[in-house]
Amino acid sequence: MQLGAYYLDAGRCEFSVWAPRARQVELKIVSPYERILSMTRQERGYWRAVVEDVLPGACYQFRLDDEKDRPDPASCYQPDSVHGPSQVIDHEDFAWSDRDWKGRPLSEMVIYELHVGTFTREGTFEAIIPRLEELRDMGITAIEMMPVAQFPGTRNWGYDGVLPFAVQNSYGGPNGLKKLVDAAHQTDLAVILDVVYNHLGPEGNYLRDFGPYFTDRYRTAWGEAINFDGPHSDEVRRYFLQNALHWFRHFHIDALRLDAVHAINDFSAKPFLQELVEQTEEFSAGNRRECLLIAESDLNDARLIRPAELGGIGMHAQWSDDFHHALHVLLTEESLGYYADFGHIGDLVKALREGFILSWRYSEFRKRHHGNSSADRPAEQFVVCSQNHDQVGNRMRGERLISLAGFEAAKLAAGAAILSPYIPLLFMGEEYGEDRPFPYFISFDDEELIEGVRAGRKREFKEFHQQGEPPDPQDPATFDAARLNWASRRTGDKGAMNAFYRELLRLRRDHPVLNRCDNRQLEGWGMEDQRVLWLHRHHEKDEIWLLMNFNRATVNCRFPARTGNWRKLIDSADPQWRGPGARLPAKIEGGQQVALPPHSLALFTKEN
Repeated sequence: MQLGAYYLDAGRCEFSVWAPRARQVELKIVSPYERILSMTRQERGYWRAVVEDVLPGACYQFRLDDEKDRPDPASCYQPDSVHGPSQVIDHEDFAWSDRDWKGRPLSEMVIYELHVGTFTREGTFEAIIPRLEELRDMGITAIEMMPVAQFPGTRNWGYDGVLPFAVQNSYGGPNGLKKLVDAAHQTDLAVILDVVYNHLGPEGNYLRDFGPYFTDRYRTAWGEAINFDGPHSDEVRRYFLQNALHWFRHFHIDALRLDAVHAINDFSAKPFLQELVEQTEEFSAGNRRECLLIAESDLNDARLIRPAELGGIGMHAQWSDDFHHALHVLLTEESLGYYADFGHIGDLVKALREGFILSWRYSEFRKRHHGNSSADRPAEQFVVCSQNHDQVGNRMRGERLISLAGFEAAKLAAGAAILSPYIPLLFMGEEYGEDRPFPYFISFDDEELIEGVRAGRKREFKEFHQQGEPPDPQDPATFDAARLNWASRRTGDKGAMNAFYRELLRLRRDHPVLNRCDNRQLEGWGMEDQRVLWLHRHHEKDEIWLLMNFNRATVNCRFPARTGNWRKLIDSADPQWRGPGARLPAKIEGGQQVALPPHSLALFTKEN
């Protein structure tokens, strides 16, 4: 049984909903003309009706106990936002042109994270399409969208979604998303979608009227916890499992990024996440297409990404917060909050070698030991970045790294992530040094809720000893401030940064050492006092040395290779990237004395 409205043929449509708390459920057809039809109760609290004379585009609601009209929990489209009726969608009606697309393996991923509403002036799926070729030509192989499930209003990060199956109406709805995915595949780009299975947003959240989707046995930082292991949890799990397959099946999404899985509380013998992995792999095999699951977790628990045969959950990959935090603190010297656990060159060395830094190490931020070792996990299981929506947007003013650390530091950070052995992720705009902020924004209708969000943001930043007033999240100007100034990428410092990113991505793609996700044939050393890191990577006869100076002053040292002849491939201090001037020669011998400019990065390859 497919949840929601499933269009059959010839004006026949099947409606199914799980509503165990209701004594009576009726189907209210709202348009093209109004009528109310009874539904038949099935086992475990499901209700079903097969209705004639219902065509795609018809709008409907479920009437509960003759008193509440509610949108379908599995609605595919809400033309009038979260409070209005749902619309019947015929998913077979879209003419896909990507039949030969089989997906991309993780090892080929270079991810570009974007927010649909602020990536273009129009803020729609279709407005992204003209930019796809430029992203591909730059070296991107996958775009990742922040959540697009229906949220209240038109301005939101997406994590306040309340109808997980419905595609945001202001972005262009289901057809707009399908057009974007189809165009991306034609452009040889994979598509990753951010989904939220740990909570639902506060406004327009009607699921509790239907059944026990939530539980008070656990708490999350954002709202009620989802009931994944209590009474009736089989049906709740089924709802979210169908949601994941819904994106793969109907929208040809290649991978799901699972938001904050550490907030999915589930003590089942077979956790929801494990069942999700099993069903995803079954779908992939049946459709001969690679569908992937990438988790976000702050637990540093390698069991999440270990395969089931090794006692793990089997997620295909996860975001590596430790890499970002180590890199960020070296460049900014911030120490508030979770940044208190980082600050040494050795931290970044460990991240490059193993993945997790906190691997059962004492966490000053948590006041306890944290994490376990990920040293046995292959490099393609980690997504790394120098910035992402969380690390930018959860700052009080939403400042980007270039605004905090400067132009040279931003180039150094780019090289550290893109030339790492892991899957690099870029946050929209960083590739040309966008300095417009990305603050938190909303467009709720409930005034009490709006005031609660404002007060909560102020309280949160006060606890982190940050002075001043955060931007008003409800103010349209806060949203407008986050829109990319993409046209600026051609000239000046932004043009130079864009060219620098393109060259880094070209090197990653073309060099036989750099184009491999491999942290096995890798050695890293840190000069802690000088704040210098050397990274040696090799494959067969090819070798590279990556020299990174996190010092604000020039550092004099010996080239780390003892022997051999080495040719420079890129130097962030070079004037062609608007650097202060290269101090390193184009060719160098092992052991030669060198000078590394402040906040600089240089890459050398061995001459065979």
